[in-house]
Amino acid sequence: MQDLTEGVARFRRDVFPAKADLFTHLADSHAPTTLFISCSDARVVPELITQSEPGELFVIRTAGNLVPAYAPGSDGVAAGIEYAVAVLGVSDVVVCGHSACGAMTALAEQHDLGGLPAVADWLRHADASRARAGAEACAEPGTEQLADLVRENVRAQLANLATHPSVARALLRGTLALHGWVYDIPTGTVEELDAAAVRA
Repeated sequence: MQDLTEGVARFRRDVFPAKADLFTHLADSHAPTTLFISCSDARVVPELITQSEPGELFVIRTAGNLVPAYAPGSDGVAAGIEYAVAVLGVSDVVVCGHSACGAMTALAEQHDLGGLPAVADWLRHADASRARAGAEACAEPGTEQLADLVRENVRAQLANLATHPSVARALLRGTLALHGWVYDIPTGTVEELDAAAVRA
């Protein structure tokens, strides 16, 4: 906690004064242009990767950057998506996977998640990702097989995203575009997946 407390002090002393006008504007304005869905992994920081200012990204972070397909009922991820698209009117949605993803590694290496029932249940939202990557990605997992699973997971989550009514309506109107990215932690590169390769 000491590091966080010191960070807040540095923010108040050095960062906030330099951006005071921006924060004054943001106090009464919330108009992000992009919904950015990324992994909860602490090494993946959307604002840092995209060099975005406060107010530019509406961010949803989930383990494995998973987006459950739409289903009626209470769902925090679905609520965030609906709000970003239907209320804030974002024009773009990015689903961003990353290298060395713990969730994808657990699937590829078939880790025993018996002691983590909530994690095991959540990772079932990646069943289509495993199917897209093929049996070889999980039978003999290696660096390239894991990378394939990460890519296919992004594509599968984009397909799930398109099942959400607010997203489907915006896509039909042509007011929303979906994008798949994969961030490589050791090199800092971002691979943009071909939108045409995203299959429903």
